[in-house]
Amino acid sequence: MPSLLSRPAGRFALASAPRPDRRAAVAARSDRLGALVALSLPSLFILLWSTGYLAGKLALPHAGPFTLLALRFGLAAAVLLGVSVATGAPWPKTPRAWIHLGIVGLLMQVLHFSGVYCAIAWGLPTGVAALLIGLMPLATALGAHLWLAERMSAGQWTGMLGGLAGVALVIADRPLGGGAWQAYGAGLVGLAGLVAGTLYQKRFCAGMDLRTGSGIQMTVSALTVTALAWWREPGVPDWSAELIGATLWLGLVNSIGAFSLMFVMIRRGQAAAVARLFYLIPGVSALMGVALLGEHLGALSLAGFVVAAAAVGLASMKRGG
Repeated sequence: MPSLLSRPAGRFALASAPRPDRRAAVAARSDRLGALVALSLPSLFILLWSTGYLAGKLALPHAGPFTLLALRFGLAAAVLLGVSVATGAPWPKTPRAWIHLGIVGLLMQVLHFSGVYCAIAWGLPTGVAALLIGLMPLATALGAHLWLAERMSAGQWTGMLGGLAGVALVIADRPLGGGAWQAYGAGLVGLAGLVAGTLYQKRFCAGMDLRTGSGIQMTVSALTVTALAWWREPGVPDWSAELIGATLWLGLVNSIGAFSLMFVMIRRGQAAAVARLFYLIPGVSALMGVALLGEHLGALSLAGFVVAAAAVGLASMKRGG
């Protein structure tokens, strides 16, 4: 027979043990929170990536493209390297791994954004620049077909043609007069850099640590564009509030936030979903440009956005399915 002294302890132990219904409620809340986060990541990614075009357009009147990139990449590199050291993140173990990360930085960051910012500085609207970069899923599939011997489906070939038709409609609305062809050419160079960097990272840097890998990429990129800025843009930037605010946004939100979200979704097995998201970015960027920057899009341009978005979206969905 238990003593009186043992009863309170027994009652306390019984009361302190979590009830099954409480554990189920906690698990349900955790599941709902996880589902909410999973659903919000794509929308947040689209928003963050799209705002990068607007921030660049606001900053470029106050600094040259390479100077702006030097500020952007330098800030992102400082933050990422500091986080890597503070958290004890693992560093690449071989010189070859460092070289691979540096090459990805040159392609995905330097070549990509140099093309985009030069295109915008030379007069290309933010939405049109985003449209060219929005062909990334189809261009990546073509690059994987040519470089990695991956087969392209009939739907992807159709999507490629549809995407090109959409771009052709936009160009028809904005003829290649004066220096416009240079702007379009720079945008295509930016697309080539993003595609090549994506394929190279997929092949050689798939297992990189997000903190140190991105930090190395940003450091190499910052040093490269700083040298280019000294060579091509010797003047001092106009330290306006727009330039400072845009630099902080581009360095922290876009270079770290948007790319981190992209890598997180890819690692969670959402690579196909990430590819599909790119067909939404041009339209969002174009609407932001019209609403916030006063940019104008004609009827042919709007039709081109619709055709390109539908082509990229359908091709990506078939690929992901």
